Amino acid sequence: MARSALLNVMVQAVRKAGRGLARDFGEVENLQVSMKGPGDFVSAADKRSEQVLFEELKRVRPTYGFLMEERGEVTGEDEQHRWVVDPLDGTTNFLHSIPIFSISVALERNGVPIAGVVFNPATDELYTAERGAGAFVNDRRLRVSARRDMPDCVIGTGVPHLGRGNHPLYLNELRQVMANCAGIRRLGSAALDLCYVAAGKLDGFWEDDLSPWDTSAGWLMIKEAGGFVTDKAGKEDMHATRTLVAGNEAIHAQLLATLRKA
Repeated sequence: MARSALLNVMVQAVRKAGRGLARDFGEVENLQVSMKGPGDFVSAADKRSEQVLFEELKRVRPTYGFLMEERGEVTGEDEQHRWVVDPLDGTTNFLHSIPIFSISVALERNGVPIAGVVFNPATDELYTAERGAGAFVNDRRLRVSARRDMPDCVIGTGVPHLGRGNHPLYLNELRQVMANCAGIRRLGSAALDLCYVAAGKLDGFWEDDLSPWDTSAGWLMIKEAGGFVTDKAGKEDMHATRTLVAGNEAIHAQLLATLRKA
């Protein structure tokens, strides 16, 4: 596949950061780990990855702003463009030597993602997308699942944990979805979950309490793979509501309707 110069920059940045994460993975007992909140860890590897991404992207586009999980918002001279960066999505998996984690980088223009990269250094899966040019994994074109009925589907989700989320509401949603699908999966990296929807590995996905760095690149992957992404109200207001529902046209509609019953 042909990549634009900007997408090549993003790929090079995530691969460089990924080499550092790959070195640290499997040696988590040696990492300095601090508590960022109940059940929400941030590691030295996370911070190193973010610094690499910041330096690489800043070097090639010095006027662009940033929205980063650890560093927060960094205003740029160019008010139209912003990098949205998660240096390690799936930190808890990483710290427990579970090879399901990723680096996620999106480029926004006027608040809309126009390019995205999600990379899992443990499996060397590189997901890329550009607006109007399709979505790919390791240069293979992605398409969302063709299944049309929820009872045939495997649905991904994010489970609220200690100190996070509305547990009673989620349990009600889970009851509704599990009674109407073939299986439910909780992988632990929302960015990868969205890529799996784009690849047709998951037929649908829903989660609450998501941030832009969790979803911006994955949102574009699904859109470019022919899928639908909204908040739980069926609107494209995910950043404000912090909720997300995704799938192909049929499953997205059925999943929305199922969640509303909760």
